[in-house]
Amino acid sequence: MTNYLRALFARWPSTLSRREQFITSLLTFVAILIVGRVGQQFVHPYQHLVLVASMGASALLLLVIPNSPLAQPYPFVAGHLVPAVIGVACAQAVDDFYLAAALTVSLSLGAMYLLNCLHPPGGAAALVPIIARDQQVLDYSYVVFPVLINVITMLGIVLVAHKWILKKEYPVKPMARADVRHHHDDPSPLARLGISGHDLQEALKEYGAYLNVTENDLTRVYLQAQQKAHVRKFGEIRVRDIMSKDVITVEYGTDLEEAWALLRLHKVKILPVIDRARRVIGVLSLVDFLKRADLKTYRGFADKLIEFVRRSTTVHTHKPEAVGQIMAHPAFTVNENDLIALLVPLLSDKGLHHVPVVNDERRLVGIVTQSDLIAALFVGAVEMQEAA
Repeated sequence: MTNYLRALFARWPSTLSRREQFITSLLTFVAILIVGRVGQQFVHPYQHLVLVASMGASALLLLVIPNSPLAQPYPFVAGHLVPAVIGVACAQAVDDFYLAAALTVSLSLGAMYLLNCLHPPGGAAALVPIIARDQQVLDYSYVVFPVLINVITMLGIVLVAHKWILKKEYPVKPMARADVRHHHDDPSPLARLGISGHDLQEALKEYGAYLNVTENDLTRVYLQAQQKAHVRKFGEIRVRDIMSKDVITVEYGTDLEEAWALLRLHKVKILPVIDRARRVIGVLSLVDFLKRADLKTYRGFADKLIEFVRRSTTVHTHKPEAVGQIMAHPAFTVNENDLIALLVPLLSDKGLHHVPVVNDERRLVGIVTQSDLIAALFVGAVEMQEAA
């Protein structure tokens, strides 16, 4: 009984920082204010309803937990419009107030299940025609105004807020079902031995309850747990312990011919591109040369590549001349104090072979490769086996 009471009154701490809590609170104020003001511009002479009450709950959902499946654009839009249609239909067809209300909410939920657009605040939008039918006549124009106008305005505000203020991914991209980088149907290297998207779907079906997280969230949590387990098993091996410190680099203005010579002389696959303060601004690889040399056919392959790399002798040229014009940027980097477990997703699922290493001042101090990571994991596994 005591545990039951504790569960009833348990307080779950927020995962948002105080700063994020303040910003999202301020954004909800701005969002509701703008939605109301925009709705006021479309008000009909005979209609006084300009703001649907469900917008309050939707604002909290879309701004505070944007990674929720319930807060994505499609559930938000369809989860309002479909219940609004059902609400008007029930208000016109059923005279009994309580029966109409119950039927509206039940049918709205069933329709959202069927259309895969579950959005809980939509239940409030469905009840408005039932509650307001004694004060004013709400026909199907209610679906367009105020519901559709409110929804479009709110969605626009949320998209801008996440991109420019909150800096969070919205909408959340669905989990990739195949290797989109190499264009084949095999799962990513980590997923082949770990949990796949299919595994997650099957587990969720057997779980029998609705989880308010996406597959991406579950995958990220699982990968983080794997990294924690790796640290516990293999110890705290840092990137600085396995990286190469003697790194061949180029600058933004380095000639392509010089950079090409460095790649061939040192037999390296990439060259970090640094500025005067040794901060990494990009990387240059053989692929960057091949992509820009217009090698569409095998005829004259070598000649075209040589012509592209060689420094132009004329004042004006249409081809790139400096490293900064063809480098890949921004570059993926890791901190020298990071645990090597952080390298696993970068050097497997991201398809990277080399990652520049920087210090706390973002200055280049080394480079780490797939070979470095494999050697470190092998040594760690051997030491663990010997200790056992």
